[in-house]
Amino acid sequence: MFVVMAASSETRERDLECDVSGETIRNFMEALQAAGQLSADNILQTLKLLEVKVLNNRMTTSSRQKVTDTLVDYLRAVKPEGELEEMCVSVLMALGSQSPEMVIVKLWDRLHLHDLPPRSLLVTVGKLSLGQGVAPYLGATWEHILCLLRMAQEEDDMLAICQALSGLVISTRKHLDLGSKDDEVMDITPEAVSIKAYHTLRILFNHWSLKNKNKVTEQVLVIAGHLFFLMPPSKLKNQVNQLIQWLMTLISTGVTPFYISQVIGCICQLVDALAVSGRGGVNLESQLENVVPMLFTQLHEKVNTSDPYSIQSHGLAMRAFFILTKLHNDQVVLLIRKTLESKDPAKIVPALQVFMEIFQEVPQTETLKREVMHSIVVLIQEDLKPVRKTLLSFLEMLGRLGYLTLSQGDVVIDYAIQLCQSDRSNEEDIQLKCSKILQMVQTSRVPLPKLITLLCQPSNSLAFVPLSKTATEMALRARTLGQVPYLSGFHLQPTQFISPQKLLVHLVMFSLKPYREKEFGVSSLRLLNALHPITSLHPIINLDVGWLWAKEIPKMLQILDDHTEKTLSQKEWQDRLLQFSSQSLLAISDDNWLEQLLRVILERINYFSDEDEEKAFLYKLFGFCLRTARNTELLKSMLSSILQTAHEELQEREGIAVVLSIVSTKHLKTALDHLQAYGAVLTDKASSFILRLMKEHQPREWGMVCHTIYLCYSKIVSESKAAAVEHLDAILALVLQHYRHCIVEKDKNLKLDYLDALTKLTGVLGSQPAAFRLEFPHKLEMVAFMVELIKEEPLTSISSPIRQKAMSIVTDFRQIRPLLEVKERAELLRACYKSVFCLPPTDVLRKEASSPREASANVFLDMWLNSQKDSERERAMWCTACILGFTAKMNNFETEIEFTRLGRLVRLLAVRCQDPVDNICFLSAQAVYSLYCILLQQKSTETLGWASVSETARKKQGLWEEEGRSEVYSASVFYNSTFEIAEAFAEYFTQMQVTNLVLTAMEGLTNSKAKESLAAAQLMSGVLKERGRDMMKIEEVVEGILEWLSLQLEPSTKEETLRAMCLLAGNNAHIVVPLLLNKPLPWNRTSLSLWKVFGTQRETTIGILQVLIGVLEKLDSRDETGEMPFQPVAVACALCEMLSGSLCQEAVKELYPRLLLAVLHHLCWVIEQKPPQKMVVYTKEGGLGSKSKPFDPSSCALEVVKLVLLAAAYEGVVFYGNQHRSWDLLSCPRFYYMGIMDLTSAMVKNCEPAVLHQLLSLVRNFLYSLDHRWKTLARALYAQLLWHRSVAQTLGHDFLSNLVKWIKEPDLVMKEVGLRGIGNLALHPGQSASLKSLVPSLRDLLKNEVRVTVQAVKSLRNIICHGQAEDTKVVFCSISKHLRPLINDERDQVKISATSALGHMLHQVDKCKPGPSIWREIYTFLVPLLLSIQDNNPEVVKACGGALTEWTKVIGWSSLTRTFRHTTLSDHIQVLEETCKYLVGASRRQLLGELLSQSFGFLKSPQPFLRTAAVSFIELTVKRISMSHLHEDDVQLFRNALERLRDDPAQSVQRSVDTVLKRLDGCASARHVSASRSSQLGSTFFKVPQRKKRLFKPVKWEREDEDQQEKKTPNWFKAPLNLLRARHTRKVRNSPLTEGGAGEKTAASQAPKARSRLEEAGPAPK
Repeated sequence: MFVVMAASSETRERDLECDVSGETIRNFMEALQAAGQLSADNILQTLKLLEVKVLNNRMTTSSRQKVTDTLVDYLRAVKPEGELEEMCVSVLMALGSQSPEMVIVKLWDRLHLHDLPPRSLLVTVGKLSLGQGVAPYLGATWEHILCLLRMAQEEDDMLAICQALSGLVISTRKHLDLGSKDDEVMDITPEAVSIKAYHTLRILFNHWSLKNKNKVTEQVLVIAGHLFFLMPPSKLKNQVNQLIQWLMTLISTGVTPFYISQVIGCICQLVDALAVSGRGGVNLESQLENVVPMLFTQLHEKVNTSDPYSIQSHGLAMRAFFILTKLHNDQVVLLIRKTLESKDPAKIVPALQVFMEIFQEVPQTETLKREVMHSIVVLIQEDLKPVRKTLLSFLEMLGRLGYLTLSQGDVVIDYAIQLCQSDRSNEEDIQLKCSKILQMVQTSRVPLPKLITLLCQPSNSLAFVPLSKTATEMALRARTLGQVPYLSGFHLQPTQFISPQKLLVHLVMFSLKPYREKEFGVSSLRLLNALHPITSLHPIINLDVGWLWAKEIPKMLQILDDHTEKTLSQKEWQDRLLQFSSQSLLAISDDNWLEQLLRVILERINYFSDEDEEKAFLYKLFGFCLRTARNTELLKSMLSSILQTAHEELQEREGIAVVLSIVSTKHLKTALDHLQAYGAVLTDKASSFILRLMKEHQPREWGMVCHTIYLCYSKIVSESKAAAVEHLDAILALVLQHYRHCIVEKDKNLKLDYLDALTKLTGVLGSQPAAFRLEFPHKLEMVAFMVELIKEEPLTSISSPIRQKAMSIVTDFRQIRPLLEVKERAELLRACYKSVFCLPPTDVLRKEASSPREASANVFLDMWLNSQKDSERERAMWCTACILGFTAKMNNFETEIEFTRLGRLVRLLAVRCQDPVDNICFLSAQAVYSLYCILLQQKSTETLGWASVSETARKKQGLWEEEGRSEVYSASVFYNSTFEIAEAFAEYFTQMQVTNLVLTAMEGLTNSKAKESLAAAQLMSGVLKERGRDMMKIEEVVEGILEWLSLQLEPSTKEETLRAMCLLAGNNAHIVVPLLLNKPLPWNRTSLSLWKVFGTQRETTIGILQVLIGVLEKLDSRDETGEMPFQPVAVACALCEMLSGSLCQEAVKELYPRLLLAVLHHLCWVIEQKPPQKMVVYTKEGGLGSKSKPFDPSSCALEVVKLVLLAAAYEGVVFYGNQHRSWDLLSCPRFYYMGIMDLTSAMVKNCEPAVLHQLLSLVRNFLYSLDHRWKTLARALYAQLLWHRSVAQTLGHDFLSNLVKWIKEPDLVMKEVGLRGIGNLALHPGQSASLKSLVPSLRDLLKNEVRVTVQAVKSLRNIICHGQAEDTKVVFCSISKHLRPLINDERDQVKISATSALGHMLHQVDKCKPGPSIWREIYTFLVPLLLSIQDNNPEVVKACGGALTEWTKVIGWSSLTRTFRHTTLSDHIQVLEETCKYLVGASRRQLLGELLSQSFGFLKSPQPFLRTAAVSFIELTVKRISMSHLHEDDVQLFRNALERLRDDPAQSVQRSVDTVLKRLDGCASARHVSASRSSQLGSTFFKVPQRKKRLFKPVKWEREDEDQQEKKTPNWFKAPLNLLRARHTRKVRNSPLTEGGAGEKTAASQAPKARSRLEEAGPAPK
């Protein structure tokens, strides 16, 4: 029996070219019949080939029949699964595609009528049913399937039957639909089909459990959908109740989208099948209340566009509604209406969607319209937000169908208007839908005046844009029809529609913010233009208005188009609107119309305006409109009305003043007269409404009226200028009269209100040049009145608002004539000085003083400025500001003003800028600015002469910009800003002044007031930032700062002090750093905080790091006393603290290579000093809840190395060091260089090439340094940097010559480093030729110290593995005899390294196609490896396993490859046994003899382990050799070699030797019996030669390839040949070189199934 094995694609194509003979088919049949004895893979490959042959039509009908019968029998017997089952289906499909009846008839095989057919057969029948040529078998097949439906119990069987049934019903429907056009005739009539469909559905429901969601139910849903169309309509209608209940049960269990789509699809097919009959039936009608909610629920689910089943379910549900509506129109509409009134958005939304889908299919009766509109009104009244979009879409559809013309259409229109409001709650598409609905409104339904009235209602303001667009379109449409929409035509029905005046104001106000909601202005202007065409003949609005609007409105629209909300000038736009309104009124020229317009504006001012900007515009609009009035009575009436409006708020009073100022430009006399008459309320008790108020409210109302009147006067004067100045004296007379004849009680508040209002007027008067040319007699009286008010104020109060306002009023009158006489002016100044500069009496000062000395020392400014009393500091600072301000305004700076104590003065003023009293801060800022101006003007005088006029002007404005500076200084800049003060004054200090300022500022650090202590620290840091390099007494400053920091400072003050110290150190690193380093270790937290802050400023960090690096680069072993110097240790502690923060990264990266070398050199220096481990020099604070960690000098130095790497953002290097224990190596003086090389490896992996090149450039200078530390560090880095290709290929470097010099030095460390560099160099291309010449030198180093030997082995490995092909073979042959002893070296490190390297070398050699000479060398490694694999060291065993794996790959012993690949310590002896069994069983006598001879040499080894291992190898080999077939001389050689070890010192060797010798003796005694048995077996099976073979003879070394024989064997006969060999092996129990045993497996059974490619030398077994 043959088994067809899998073949490659080429083999398969080659097989197909052969004829398919009967013999071959029989072989296939035998293979399938014997399938139980073969593996699934063999059967699978057989079926694949069989499918190809069938599809290529290379088989006769009889052959196909035989194959079908055999395959079906195989399916019944084996019942395959998975891929094998699918392959069987594929073969059956291939057979059925040519003869479908051949496969289908197997379904009702008489011998298996009571058994279920194989699943594969059912699946095949289902698929074949969908094809051609099956119509004659559909009826019979369906009949048999009905029987099988009752038999199925397992889910897999049900699924297979479902697949067959699905194919049957689909095919049947197709043939029935084709009818007479069908080419094929079915074996069943349509009536029989309908009966079978009904029976099938009944069986599925009665015999199968379909209540759970599973794959069977899914298939039944699909089948049922097809059966509905095949069943009789009457039967189907009877089953409706049961079907719908079943489907509802399925969908209610929380199923997946796919499952839902199947259920909904089934429902859709059910109603579709019922629709074919024309009527749904009573049962369906009764189930509508169940079906409709279920479909609504599905429609409510959000459609997932990425899920096709979700989309399919939604579409099927909508189609089901469509069909149901055709079947039961009234009932479906009623259910939808009920759903609409359910108040549940989840139901209403899908109901509306369905309504829109089916509505046009429903007859539009009057009853339907009423009912629908009723439901819609209910929805509108509820106004559920989630429903809005869908509802508007539905309303839009109703509008197209004319529903808006019904009586309830107004509700829809109002709803659309409501939703048009453009607040954030309504989306843009909602507004768009509302706009479309409104555009459907016909003029006959909603007239234009009504629509315009709606859009002007305040409640509809947010809907203005869409409404105005609709109104505009209606107006334009009316114009085209000749129905001109007059603007003033609305007055004909004033109670129903908006008046034209209100409409005009409304549209103008909406145009005020033209870009509100993007289109407010445009919509307003377009509507206004559309409402009044040029052809207007209205008697009120004449032709001039039409021409004006036709000209101006397009211009205004163009302006809006050309600008955006950001670019449009709002002031210019308002002016244009006001001018437009004014011109329109002039064109109208009707005072009655104007009066109505003004009353509309006035009403809007009082009631309808909330926004400040809108209200201010209304006042302006009122003024511009009133200015056009020609009727004086109207003018006075409107002025009275505006003055009677509310004036509670300042905006209202200013608005009234604006109105009068605008009107005064054309009606000045009327405005002033009316204002004077209105002022009578302040003085006339008989007519004043003020007295009618409650008494407590009268002063406030009097003040507000006064403020309104004076504000009006000031606005009139500003607007009318020279025209109003003529009336100024009369105004002043009224002002005096108002106060003197005031009708309410005068108190301080009234006086303040009066003066506050008066300042508004006098401020304007003082700025009018026209007033300076005239004389105003009442001016003198006004000034005298102000002097009286000043004198009335108490002298004990320095600050008085009444005094201040009175002085301000007097100042405003200073240029108005008549001028004061000298006596009067002196009296004025005396009163002012007396009220301002007067201090409390002396006795009061003495009482308040804390000591007599303080009271008598008030002449010293310092004491007052530092007083603890706020009033004293304020007064002193006020005096200081006055003095410095006066000096700054002097025009003559030729005489130099000396500030000998400038630093102290600046410090004093700067600290006061942070005073708790805000006024003192303000005065101090003024004083500082004045002092700055003095210094700057002195500087300008010295360099450029007098300051220019423009500079003087800027100084008067409080701004001064120094030449060469971009800053503009002012008092406000210095206010509460100590840094700005320090920056401004820094350049004016001498070195001594800078020093004194810093020293005095230090004294203020402990000030009890936090702001002042912080100001002192800020001043100090600001000055040090600008002038730190010019500091003197640096040692004193440093000690002082350390002393102050040790005290309890405020946190912010301490932080700023540390910053100042950082700036000082950054500018004077060479002085500050040594001072701090000399502090005794360990440092306290103050010193550590200083070092920590040094790492936060880039420039400071770089400067300090350079100083620290310089210390580390010049290290001496011991100082003069013989003790270890501590300054380098202090540097390490400083670096630990500096680099612990995250702000030092940039500085560290800039100095990274040099800094890294310095700290590595320091580490080497520290570990050489061997400091005590308990010597704590640095303590690192732990985190929250953790303890602090102490460091000795060594651990501190190592920590610095890690921090440098972390600060440079090379966390990967630190992680690598942690993984490879590089830090332990770096901490040990002996292995320091190895740690450096490990660290360099990490840097090569993680650092940028540019950084590596920088390191290379730095270490080149130290390669031959006299300092052994630098030399070791540099060479270790240098050698390992060559691992990186870009470094190794750097031009201009002779790497190899340096490395060769180092390996020739006597120092073993230098040899190892040089060898490491050579190994790294060998990794890169282009080095093969130069490195080949080094092989003899490297070969000689294989007998050196351990680490040197290991590195030499690795270097040779890299040379071989990365060299050229020919060089690889030559080098391998030259080093093999030197490498071989290392595999059995007694030093584990050497052994592991050599063995591992051998594995890599063999892998490379195998790629180079080795010849006989290399085979010879390779074979010699087998015995050493087999001996080493017996080691108890797991690393040795692992290395040997890897090397033996590569050895077997090179030699071709693929059977042992897997054995060696995963060798471990637990099974290495077992692996050796398997190897020996393989060597004996493979009939390689001469090779075995040579290997045994090689092992004899290890019996003389001085290592007991090797002797024991050699004896074990010999023992395991002898155990499997049939000694009766060996020559007596060979046996004697065994004895002679082992007899010498009977007295071996190692007991294990003796025991093993005794065991082997006993084995030899036993074999000799049994030789006769063995020979006899061999003769018997030979006569039975083979003819075995009786001549004895020699074991120890020369062998021909060649590669063996176990696969070559198989390659020579045709693919077709590989499997049969293997079976024959396997059968032969089971029968034969003895072979020429193996022992026979009843219970032992022979080696031949473990041998490969094919011979090697090259036959061994010597005779082979026959």
